[in-house]
Amino acid sequence: MGRPRLERELVAHARRGDLDAFEQLVREHQGIAFRTAYVISGSAADAEEAVQDAFVKAHRALGRFRTGAPFRPWLLAIVANEARNRRRSAARRARFEVHLAEERSSGDAAPSPEAALLAGEQRSQLLAAIETLGEEQRQVVACRHLLGLTERETAAALGCRPGTVKSRLSRALAHLEAEL
Repeated sequence: MGRPRLERELVAHARRGDLDAFEQLVREHQGIAFRTAYVISGSAADAEEAVQDAFVKAHRALGRFRTGAPFRPWLLAIVANEARNRRRSAARRARFEVHLAEERSSGDAAPSPEAALLAGEQRSQLLAAIETLGEEQRQVVACRHLLGLTERETAAALGCRPGTVKSRLSRALAHLEAEL
């Protein structure tokens, strides 16, 4: 009782109706779920709603979850589907924006104003270059490099094969290299 439960234990307990176990799974995955939905939907409000709906659907579908399979890719696939559905239904082509709030540990020194300005300019150039990519390439770059998802998690989240992730990423990075 003193040690945190492993994910597979939480899933097993949640499948048996333990709401506390499912709540813990939600807490552990809500950050990456929101970032994934945001990358796909382009809207914080749509991302929040997609994540909420995805967790409800995941809870209802726990009985169909394959025992022993990793939970995160399965959940992110549901989140991505919800976000894509919201984007399609709203018929928006929202401008691609990613807000990454990187937490610094208290021991890190604050950057100089010059370094902060340069980093901001480089970030703006990178985001502008990412904006020139097609939607599929933008999503794969965001999942792999901005969200830090694995190739397998990216494939699950975007509903494609890992080989497709590799090829889209390769083309996207070549385009970005030419742009920058």
